Amino acid sequence: MEVLFATERDVTGWAADHAAGLRPGLWPYGLEALRDADPEARIASVAEPGRLQVLRDRVAPRRASSSGVPSSDVGVAWDENVARRMLLARPHERMYTGVIWVTDRVERGQDVGRMRDVLRRMSGLWVISRGQVEPLRRFVGEDGPPVGFFTFGVDEDFFAARPWPTRPMVLSIGGDRDRDPATLFATLERVHAERPDVELVVQTTSDAAPPQGVTVVPHVSHRELAELYARASVVAVATRDNLHASGMTVSLEAMATGRPVVMTNTPGIEDYVEHERTGLLAPVGDSSALAGHVLRLLGDEAEARAFGAAGRALVEERLTTRHLAASLAEFVGAEPGRG
Repeated sequence: MEVLFATERDVTGWAADHAAGLRPGLWPYGLEALRDADPEARIASVAEPGRLQVLRDRVAPRRASSSGVPSSDVGVAWDENVARRMLLARPHERMYTGVIWVTDRVERGQDVGRMRDVLRRMSGLWVISRGQVEPLRRFVGEDGPPVGFFTFGVDEDFFAARPWPTRPMVLSIGGDRDRDPATLFATLERVHAERPDVELVVQTTSDAAPPQGVTVVPHVSHRELAELYARASVVAVATRDNLHASGMTVSLEAMATGRPVVMTNTPGIEDYVEHERTGLLAPVGDSSALAGHVLRLLGDEAEARAFGAAGRALVEERLTTRHLAASLAEFVGAEPGRG
Protein backbone atom coordinates (compact mmCIF):
# COMPACT_ATOMS: atom_id res chain seq x y z
CA MET A 1 0.00 0.00 0.00
CA GLU A 2 1.27 3.47 -0.89
CA VAL A 3 -0.14 6.42 1.06
CA LEU A 4 0.13 9.63 -0.90
CA PHE A 5 0.27 13.25 0.19
CA ALA A 6 0.83 16.42 -1.81
CA THR A 7 4.48 17.39 -2.23
CA GLU A 8 3.72 20.61 -0.37
CA ARG A 9 3.04 18.58 2.78
CA ASP A 10 6.80 17.75 2.99
CA VAL A 11 6.48 14.30 4.52
CA THR A 12 10.25 14.07 5.00
CA GLY A 13 10.24 17.24 7.07
CA TRP A 14 7.21 15.94 8.96
CA ALA A 15 9.10 12.79 9.95
CA ALA A 16 12.10 14.84 11.09
CA ASP A 17 9.86 17.06 13.21
CA HIS A 18 8.22 13.97 14.70
CA ALA A 19 11.62 12.58 15.65
CA ALA A 20 12.35 15.88 17.41
CA GLY A 21 9.08 15.65 19.36
CA LEU A 22 7.49 18.54 17.48
CA ARG A 23 4.69 16.72 15.62
CA PRO A 24 2.27 13.88 16.37
CA GLY A 25 2.70 10.77 14.24
CA LEU A 26 5.57 9.65 12.04
CA TRP A 27 3.22 10.21 9.08
CA PRO A 28 0.47 12.84 8.91
CA TYR A 29 -2.66 11.75 10.80
CA GLY A 30 -0.72 8.86 12.34
CA LEU A 31 -1.22 6.74 9.24
CA GLU A 32 2.02 4.86 9.85
CA ALA A 33 -0.29 2.64 11.92
CA LEU A 34 -1.45 1.19 8.59
CA ARG A 35 1.68 -0.95 8.87
CA ASP A 36 -0.15 -3.00 11.49
CA ALA A 37 -2.24 -4.34 8.61
CA ASP A 38 0.30 -4.01 5.80
CA PRO A 39 3.92 -4.13 7.05
CA GLU A 40 5.10 -2.95 3.63
CA ALA A 41 2.93 0.17 3.58
CA ARG A 42 4.93 3.21 2.55
CA ILE A 43 4.44 6.96 2.30
CA ALA A 44 5.15 9.05 -0.79
CA SER A 45 4.63 12.53 -2.18
CA VAL A 46 2.97 13.42 -5.47
CA ALA A 47 3.37 16.72 -7.31
CA GLU A 48 0.84 18.62 -9.38
CA PRO A 49 0.56 16.79 -12.73
CA GLY A 50 2.27 18.32 -15.74
CA ARG A 51 0.53 19.29 -18.96
CA LEU A 52 1.59 16.11 -20.77
CA GLN A 53 0.22 13.92 -17.96
CA VAL A 54 -3.11 15.73 -18.16
CA LEU A 55 -3.29 15.39 -21.94
CA ARG A 56 -2.29 11.72 -21.83
CA ASP A 57 -5.10 11.01 -19.36
CA ARG A 58 -7.65 12.66 -21.62
CA VAL A 59 -6.55 10.45 -24.51
CA ALA A 60 -6.35 7.22 -22.45
CA PRO A 61 -8.06 7.74 -19.10
CA ARG A 62 -6.91 5.47 -16.27
CA ARG A 63 -9.60 3.87 -14.12
CA ALA A 64 -8.94 1.98 -10.92
CA SER A 65 -9.93 -1.66 -10.73
CA SER A 66 -13.45 -2.33 -9.45
CA SER A 67 -13.45 -6.07 -10.10
CA GLY A 68 -13.01 -7.00 -6.46
CA VAL A 69 -9.99 -9.12 -7.36
CA PRO A 70 -7.30 -8.59 -4.68
CA SER A 71 -4.27 -6.61 -5.82
CA SER A 72 -1.21 -5.57 -3.88
CA ASP A 73 -0.89 -2.39 -5.97
CA VAL A 74 -2.95 -0.06 -3.77
CA GLY A 75 -2.78 3.72 -3.68
CA VAL A 76 -4.41 5.74 -0.89
CA ALA A 77 -4.87 9.52 -1.05
CA TRP A 78 -5.94 11.54 1.98
CA ASP A 79 -8.24 13.90 0.05
CA GLU A 80 -9.74 14.39 -3.38
CA ASN A 81 -7.15 16.93 -4.53
CA VAL A 82 -4.34 14.43 -3.90
CA ALA A 83 -6.50 11.75 -5.55
CA ARG A 84 -6.47 13.76 -8.77
CA ARG A 85 -2.67 13.92 -8.64
CA MET A 86 -2.48 10.20 -7.93
CA LEU A 87 -4.75 9.36 -10.85
CA LEU A 88 -2.81 11.47 -13.34
CA ALA A 89 0.78 11.21 -12.11
CA ARG A 90 1.11 8.09 -9.93
CA PRO A 91 -1.74 5.65 -10.68
CA HIS A 92 -2.25 2.30 -8.98
CA GLU A 93 -4.26 -0.79 -9.80
CA ARG A 94 -6.61 -0.01 -6.92
CA MET A 95 -7.04 3.60 -5.75
CA TYR A 96 -8.91 4.96 -2.74
CA THR A 97 -9.36 8.48 -1.48
CA GLY A 98 -10.87 10.44 1.32
CA VAL A 99 -13.24 13.25 0.35
CA ILE A 100 -13.31 16.49 2.32
CA TRP A 101 -14.14 19.60 0.31
CA VAL A 102 -16.15 18.67 -2.75
CA THR A 103 -19.44 17.89 -1.01
CA ASP A 104 -19.69 21.41 0.41
CA ARG A 105 -18.71 22.95 -2.92
CA VAL A 106 -21.47 21.00 -4.66
CA GLU A 107 -24.04 21.94 -2.00
CA ARG A 108 -23.11 25.62 -2.46
CA GLY A 109 -23.33 25.47 -6.24
CA GLN A 110 -19.61 26.08 -6.74
CA ASP A 111 -17.56 24.83 -9.66
CA VAL A 112 -15.80 21.52 -8.95
CA GLY A 113 -14.15 21.11 -12.33
CA ARG A 114 -13.58 17.47 -13.32
CA MET A 115 -13.73 16.19 -9.75
CA ARG A 116 -16.78 13.98 -10.33
CA ASP A 117 -14.87 12.13 -13.06
CA VAL A 118 -11.83 11.77 -10.78
CA LEU A 119 -13.88 10.31 -7.95
CA ARG A 120 -15.86 7.95 -10.19
CA ARG A 121 -12.56 6.44 -11.31
CA MET A 122 -11.55 5.43 -7.80
CA SER A 123 -12.01 1.94 -6.30
CA GLY A 124 -13.59 3.43 -3.19
CA LEU A 125 -14.24 6.72 -1.39
CA TRP A 126 -14.43 7.45 2.32
CA VAL A 127 -15.47 10.38 4.48
CA ILE A 128 -14.88 11.20 8.15
CA SER A 129 -18.13 13.09 8.56
CA ARG A 130 -21.43 11.24 8.50
CA GLY A 131 -23.01 14.34 6.98
CA GLN A 132 -21.12 13.75 3.72
CA VAL A 133 -22.19 10.18 3.01
CA GLU A 134 -25.45 10.73 1.13
CA PRO A 135 -24.37 13.95 -0.65
CA LEU A 136 -21.27 12.16 -1.91
CA ARG A 137 -23.26 9.14 -3.09
CA ARG A 138 -25.57 11.45 -5.01
CA PHE A 139 -22.59 13.25 -6.53
CA VAL A 140 -20.82 10.15 -7.86
CA GLY A 141 -24.05 8.37 -8.82
CA GLU A 142 -25.54 4.99 -8.03
CA ASP A 143 -23.01 3.32 -10.32
CA GLY A 144 -20.09 5.14 -8.69
CA PRO A 145 -17.55 3.63 -6.29
CA PRO A 146 -18.62 2.58 -2.79
CA VAL A 147 -18.66 5.30 -0.12
CA GLY A 148 -17.48 4.45 3.40
CA PHE A 149 -17.65 6.38 6.65
CA PHE A 150 -15.41 6.11 9.70
CA THR A 151 -14.25 8.57 12.31
CA PHE A 152 -11.10 10.65 12.45
CA GLY A 153 -8.53 10.08 15.20
CA VAL A 154 -5.97 11.92 17.31
CA ASP A 155 -2.58 11.00 18.75
CA GLU A 156 -3.59 10.59 22.39
CA ASP A 157 0.04 10.35 23.53
CA PHE A 158 1.17 13.59 21.91
CA PHE A 159 -2.00 15.34 23.08
CA ALA A 160 -1.85 13.80 26.53
CA ALA A 161 -4.25 14.39 29.42
CA ARG A 162 -2.93 17.39 31.38
CA PRO A 163 -3.59 18.80 34.87
CA TRP A 164 -6.37 21.34 35.16
CA PRO A 165 -5.13 24.93 34.71
CA THR A 166 -4.88 27.31 37.66
CA ARG A 167 -6.20 30.30 35.69
CA PRO A 168 -9.37 30.17 33.56
CA MET A 169 -8.73 30.49 29.84
CA VAL A 170 -10.89 30.07 26.75
CA LEU A 171 -9.00 28.90 23.68
CA SER A 172 -10.06 28.83 20.04
CA ILE A 173 -7.92 27.30 17.31
CA GLY A 174 -8.24 27.08 13.54
CA GLY A 175 -8.71 29.08 10.39
CA ASP A 176 -9.97 26.75 7.68
CA ARG A 177 -12.43 27.97 5.06
CA ASP A 178 -15.46 27.02 7.14
CA ARG A 179 -14.53 28.70 10.42
CA ASP A 180 -16.82 31.56 11.48
CA PRO A 181 -14.63 34.30 13.00
CA ALA A 182 -17.49 36.81 13.18
CA THR A 183 -19.57 34.52 15.40
CA LEU A 184 -16.51 33.52 17.41
CA PHE A 185 -15.52 37.12 18.14
CA ALA A 186 -19.11 38.03 19.04
CA THR A 187 -19.12 35.05 21.41
CA LEU A 188 -15.89 36.06 23.10
CA GLU A 189 -17.03 39.67 23.37
CA ARG A 190 -20.01 38.46 25.41
CA VAL A 191 -17.78 36.22 27.52
CA HIS A 192 -15.38 39.08 28.26
CA ALA A 193 -18.24 41.35 29.29
CA GLU A 194 -19.43 38.78 31.83
CA ARG A 195 -16.05 37.40 32.89
CA PRO A 196 -13.27 39.97 32.37
CA ASP A 197 -11.01 37.84 34.58
CA VAL A 198 -10.88 35.05 31.98
CA GLU A 199 -8.01 34.95 29.49
CA LEU A 200 -9.21 34.66 25.86
CA VAL A 201 -6.78 33.32 23.26
CA VAL A 202 -7.52 32.81 19.56
CA GLN A 203 -5.39 31.38 16.76
CA THR A 204 -6.99 32.34 13.45
CA THR A 205 -6.23 33.36 9.87
CA SER A 206 -8.92 36.05 9.96
CA ASP A 207 -7.82 39.66 9.59
CA ALA A 208 -10.85 40.95 11.48
CA ALA A 209 -10.08 43.10 14.51
CA PRO A 210 -10.56 41.05 17.70
CA PRO A 211 -12.81 42.39 20.46
CA GLN A 212 -11.47 43.78 23.69
CA GLY A 213 -9.85 41.17 25.91
CA VAL A 214 -9.00 38.75 23.10
CA THR A 215 -5.38 37.90 22.33
CA VAL A 216 -4.74 36.67 18.78
CA VAL A 217 -1.69 34.44 18.32
CA PRO A 218 -0.03 33.53 15.00
CA HIS A 219 0.25 30.04 13.59
CA VAL A 220 1.70 27.73 16.21
CA SER A 221 3.55 24.41 16.02
CA HIS A 222 1.92 21.19 17.20
CA ARG A 223 4.08 21.25 20.34
CA GLU A 224 3.06 24.85 21.10
CA LEU A 225 -0.54 23.89 20.41
CA ALA A 226 -0.38 21.08 22.95
CA GLU A 227 0.78 23.59 25.57
CA LEU A 228 -2.07 25.97 24.70
CA TYR A 229 -4.62 23.18 25.21
CA ALA A 230 -3.03 22.47 28.60
CA ARG A 231 -3.60 26.09 29.65
CA ALA A 232 -7.24 26.10 28.52
CA SER A 233 -10.27 25.43 30.68
CA VAL A 234 -12.70 25.59 27.72
CA VAL A 235 -12.01 25.16 23.99
CA ALA A 236 -14.49 26.98 21.72
CA VAL A 237 -14.96 26.60 17.96
CA ALA A 238 -17.40 28.48 15.73
CA THR A 239 -18.03 27.28 12.18
CA ARG A 240 -20.41 28.12 9.40
CA ASP A 241 -22.78 25.47 8.06
CA ASN A 242 -20.75 22.68 6.44
CA LEU A 243 -20.85 18.94 5.80
CA HIS A 244 -17.25 17.92 6.53
CA ALA A 245 -17.42 18.62 10.30
CA SER A 246 -15.02 21.55 10.34
CA GLY A 247 -13.32 21.75 13.74
CA MET A 248 -13.26 18.00 14.41
CA THR A 249 -9.45 18.00 14.74
CA VAL A 250 -9.44 20.75 17.36
CA SER A 251 -12.28 19.08 19.24
CA LEU A 252 -10.37 15.77 19.43
CA GLU A 253 -7.10 17.41 20.45
CA ALA A 254 -8.91 19.31 23.20
CA MET A 255 -10.74 16.19 24.38
CA ALA A 256 -7.52 14.18 24.41
CA THR A 257 -6.03 16.87 26.67
CA GLY A 258 -9.03 16.53 28.97
CA ARG A 259 -10.77 19.79 28.10
CA PRO A 260 -14.48 20.40 27.41
CA VAL A 261 -15.47 21.61 23.96
CA VAL A 262 -18.05 24.23 22.99
CA MET A 263 -18.73 24.38 19.28
CA THR A 264 -21.17 24.83 16.44
CA ASN A 265 -23.48 21.91 15.74
CA THR A 266 -23.09 20.89 12.10
CA PRO A 267 -23.85 17.58 10.33
CA GLY A 268 -21.49 14.86 11.55
CA ILE A 269 -20.01 16.71 14.52
CA GLU A 270 -22.07 14.63 16.95
CA ASP A 271 -19.75 11.69 16.22
CA TYR A 272 -16.96 13.70 17.85
CA VAL A 273 -18.50 16.01 20.47
CA GLU A 274 -21.33 14.46 22.47
CA HIS A 275 -23.65 17.19 23.71
CA GLU A 276 -23.93 17.29 27.51
CA ARG A 277 -21.28 14.58 27.86
CA THR A 278 -17.98 15.82 26.41
CA GLY A 279 -19.06 19.33 25.47
CA LEU A 280 -21.88 21.61 24.43
CA LEU A 281 -23.18 22.33 20.91
CA ALA A 282 -24.92 25.45 19.62
CA PRO A 283 -26.76 26.35 16.38
CA VAL A 284 -24.86 27.81 13.44
CA GLY A 285 -24.25 31.55 13.85
CA ASP A 286 -25.69 31.72 17.38
CA SER A 287 -23.09 33.65 19.37
CA SER A 288 -25.49 34.04 22.28
CA ALA A 289 -25.84 30.26 22.68
CA LEU A 290 -22.10 29.69 22.29
CA ALA A 291 -21.32 32.36 24.88
CA GLY A 292 -23.90 30.90 27.24
CA HIS A 293 -22.28 27.48 26.96
CA VAL A 294 -18.80 28.89 27.55
CA LEU A 295 -19.96 30.89 30.58
CA ARG A 296 -21.76 27.85 31.97
CA LEU A 297 -18.56 25.81 31.95
CA LEU A 298 -16.45 28.68 33.27
CA GLY A 299 -18.90 28.97 36.15
CA ASP A 300 -18.96 25.27 37.02
CA GLU A 301 -15.45 23.83 37.20
CA ALA A 302 -16.71 20.44 38.38
CA GLU A 303 -18.87 20.08 35.27
CA ALA A 304 -16.08 21.32 33.02
CA ARG A 305 -13.67 18.79 34.51
CA ALA A 306 -16.25 16.00 34.13
CA PHE A 307 -16.79 16.85 30.46
CA GLY A 308 -13.03 16.94 29.93
CA ALA A 309 -12.55 13.54 31.57
CA ALA A 310 -15.39 12.08 29.49
CA GLY A 311 -13.81 13.50 26.35
CA ARG A 312 -10.47 11.89 27.15
CA ALA A 313 -12.19 8.55 27.79
CA LEU A 314 -14.09 8.79 24.48
CA VAL A 315 -10.87 9.48 22.57
CA GLU A 316 -9.18 6.45 24.12
CA GLU A 317 -12.24 4.31 23.40
CA ARG A 318 -12.68 5.00 19.67
CA LEU A 319 -11.08 8.21 18.40
CA THR A 320 -7.32 7.66 18.22
CA THR A 321 -5.12 7.54 15.13
CA ARG A 322 -4.88 3.76 15.62
CA HIS A 323 -8.66 3.49 15.32
CA LEU A 324 -8.55 5.65 12.18
CA ALA A 325 -5.81 3.55 10.56
CA ALA A 326 -7.56 0.29 11.40
CA SER A 327 -10.80 1.51 9.81
CA LEU A 328 -8.98 2.74 6.72
CA ALA A 329 -7.05 -0.53 6.38
CA GLU A 330 -10.28 -2.52 6.54
CA PHE A 331 -11.92 -0.25 3.97
CA VAL A 332 -9.14 -0.77 1.41
CA GLY A 333 -8.97 -4.50 2.13
CA ALA A 334 -5.72 -4.59 4.05
CA GLU A 335 -6.84 -6.21 7.28
CA PRO A 336 -4.15 -7.86 9.44
CA GLY A 337 -3.04 -11.09 7.83
CA ARG A 338 -4.01 -9.95 4.32
CA GLY A 339 -1.34 -7.26 3.87
